[in-house]
Amino acid sequence: MRRPLPKRANGTSCDHHRVLQELPIFGRGGDLEPLACAREHRVPQLRSTKMFAAIAGTWALLLGIALLMLGNGLQGTLLGVRASLEEFNTAATGVVMTCYYVGFLFGSTAAPRIVYRVGHVRVFAALASVASAAVLLHPLFVSPFEWALVRLCTGFCFAGLFVITESWLNDRATNETRGALLSVYMVITFGAMIAGQLLVNFDDPASFELFLIVSILVALSVVPLALTASPAPEIQVPASVSMRQLYTASPLGVVGMVGQGIANGAMLGLGAVYAQNAGFSLADTAWFASAPLVGGLLLQWPIGRLSDRIDRRIVLTGSAFIAAAVGLSLDAVAGDSMVGLMIGFAIFGGMTMPQYSLCIAQTNDHLQQAQMVAASSTLVLVSGIGLAIGPTIAALAMDQLGNQALFYTIGVGELAIGIFAIFRMTRRAAVPLEDQGQSVALSARASPIAAQAAMQVLVEQRDAEERDNLL
Repeated sequence: MRRPLPKRANGTSCDHHRVLQELPIFGRGGDLEPLACAREHRVPQLRSTKMFAAIAGTWALLLGIALLMLGNGLQGTLLGVRASLEEFNTAATGVVMTCYYVGFLFGSTAAPRIVYRVGHVRVFAALASVASAAVLLHPLFVSPFEWALVRLCTGFCFAGLFVITESWLNDRATNETRGALLSVYMVITFGAMIAGQLLVNFDDPASFELFLIVSILVALSVVPLALTASPAPEIQVPASVSMRQLYTASPLGVVGMVGQGIANGAMLGLGAVYAQNAGFSLADTAWFASAPLVGGLLLQWPIGRLSDRIDRRIVLTGSAFIAAAVGLSLDAVAGDSMVGLMIGFAIFGGMTMPQYSLCIAQTNDHLQQAQMVAASSTLVLVSGIGLAIGPTIAALAMDQLGNQALFYTIGVGELAIGIFAIFRMTRRAAVPLEDQGQSVALSARASPIAAQAAMQVLVEQRDAEERDNLL
């Protein structure tokens, strides 16, 4: 009796097994399993084993990242609520929120050089200590000017903390596990930030205690990293390509990066401010501010996969127009249904948050393989510019036109992305699907190191596809 033919993942039988069963080898037809086929059948199991091993080997880093994002999420929402309680005008609050992204932009550029000279653990401990202390300055010096300076410092510190953890995580990854490990990292980042925003319900935002909780969370993030037995990686100062080269290669990728940065910066920076101005309860404010992140977490993967199967520009255009339609209609929903408003804001975030990854993938489709990793730093810079100006633009509009101007600002911004995408589709033919790379989920708040890791994943995927084509 012959054994049934082993099956591939798609249900078909292996041809070399069929041939082998026709040959009596030492009197046993088909009992000798070829090494190549064994490798084919065991690849999924091997990848799963390596993935679990990668997570087990990086649990300390992932725990440190989770603690950082818990503190970061709570701090962002808390400051928006507290600014309203202190009766800061909306324009001043927008400047305060912008300063975080300005500091983050400078920190993303400077941190790799500092780490290169001093070392990972020392720089991480120093930056976490400064960030932890800076949080406690907010209730001590309550004015927009002091808060803006503190947020500038906080943004710089958090950029350095992300550079260190993400470079360590990337170093622990292999070609087989890097993409999956980045996905786990993104889920933890989104999940911890959502949970952090909801922590604002634990105490009175007018008191000192919530600031103390943020400080504790940031300080505790040092512990897992300091106690890890893994050696620190050798960090490389990121190379870059010029913004002009990047725009020449992919105008839509660059313009889309700025546009999604403006929308996401305004949405994340001023969501809590809008809610407080509208008279929401503290619990409703926390859920409202978290809604875009929930939408981004749920829709990041399906939108990315869709963009790998059809013209990526169509997906980017569709997401932009849907976000614009939702954003421009949210004011009409606001007075009728709190649940409807939160669902609408979640859909808006679900459309805009994946655009960061879409723009990276769109740009990569027009770059040479050798340029891709170097382009990551410039793309982070472009996105950071949008993130930095988004809260200020929206805050000025809210100050002059009313609270609902937040929705109009982000809606018009997304409409501009969609219109520009259609214009670009008339100027350049689509990249053939077989030449189109895959997208890798990434947050708009990622550092150049995470962007480089995503680029490495895409380069490795292209290498694997080229090897398969040769075979």
